[in-house]
Amino acid sequence: MKRPTELSRKGKFILLALIPAYFIAAGLFVQPIGEIGPGLVKLIVEPDFLITDYFVVGGIGAAFINAGILALMSILMIYFFNMDMTGHTITSVCLMFGFSLFGKNLLNIWAILLGIFVYAKYHKTSMSRYLYIGFYGTSLSPIITEIMQIGHWPVAGRLALSLFAGCVIGFVLPSLATHVHYAHKGYSLYNVGFAAGIIATVIVSLLKSFGFTVESRLIWSSGNDGMLFILLSVLFGGMAGGALLFGGKEVLQAYRRILKSYGLSGTDFLKEEGGAATVFNMAVNGFFAMVMVLAVGGDLNGPTIGGIFTVVGFSSTGKHLRNIVPIMLGVCLGGAFKTWNIYDPSALLALLLSTTLAPVAGEFGWIAGIIAGFLHSSVALNVGIVYGGMNLYNNGFAGGIVAIFMVPVIQAIRDRRARARGGISL
Repeated sequence: MKRPTELSRKGKFILLALIPAYFIAAGLFVQPIGEIGPGLVKLIVEPDFLITDYFVVGGIGAAFINAGILALMSILMIYFFNMDMTGHTITSVCLMFGFSLFGKNLLNIWAILLGIFVYAKYHKTSMSRYLYIGFYGTSLSPIITEIMQIGHWPVAGRLALSLFAGCVIGFVLPSLATHVHYAHKGYSLYNVGFAAGIIATVIVSLLKSFGFTVESRLIWSSGNDGMLFILLSVLFGGMAGGALLFGGKEVLQAYRRILKSYGLSGTDFLKEEGGAATVFNMAVNGFFAMVMVLAVGGDLNGPTIGGIFTVVGFSSTGKHLRNIVPIMLGVCLGGAFKTWNIYDPSALLALLLSTTLAPVAGEFGWIAGIIAGFLHSSVALNVGIVYGGMNLYNNGFAGGIVAIFMVPVIQAIRDRRARARGGISL
């Protein structure tokens, strides 16, 4: 039977929109409709720094609808800016969906995107050039919500300060994200997360110097593993089956080539291997990440599904089983020997999001990957104290630090070995 021809640009965006639409439909099914509106309001007014599970704050249905709407808005913005579908389109939309289950909401992202718009206008260029950075930069949206919680200030003052803070974040983010990329050289995939960690450190330190304090927070749901496992399995199974049906035998051949990729930042599997193979890789990685959470005794909830969708999203721009498994094994090894358990909330997020270091395992091998995961688990569980959980991409900041530490050391060792083989000693 002849397979369908290549999808049109519009068809590709509609296909991507099916993922958030699926969860919006699920949200309407799992929570009474009368509770969804008040639940969405709670998501907006409640503090949402790490770790705040929107399943608890507003309900599972409200959380899915919040995430689905934000993902659909992201797709529409990309589409109407006449941007082509790339792997980074998929990554940004999946991250917007995933982190809207535990931190981003219908109100707190816009000030940062406004700052990106101002930056683009200042440089007299199109917003489309920085739109993906803007989406990633909404990892700092808890800062906007937290400023709005300053109780002794009038509402107008809090609103003005939150808008100002968001605009500053959006304005400085593009240049900083470009600069820090040179530090880790693409070996940490969450580059904007690293830049966001620096911005969050500066802003939170500034706020603390004026007497503003941030208390630790842990809102974490459990007990919904069965229902969520079925929901995710149907999605990932449909993605894998659709990819095989659409792409045929070529899908598995392309998938083998994906597995050989280092996965360095800038990789785009959608352009290199096509949509079917990319969707198949996303489905395989998503199912594997979900199974890993359950295998170590963790919970499926807003934060962990957000972590799973981070793996899924970056499966179009660098991640595959060969380069994420060693990293995750390193985190599991940390759980066996360190003072925390792998099923603890922060450790579970580190297990999933440590895969920012997938390029380390991809280029330097399994041993390097396991060491990277082992180190990352310690850094990720401690570095967030400097900004009080205000950077949702905490593991991006930690991953950047680990990459900057590890990669020069590994390259120095390899360089010495290469010189030794060539008869040149140092």
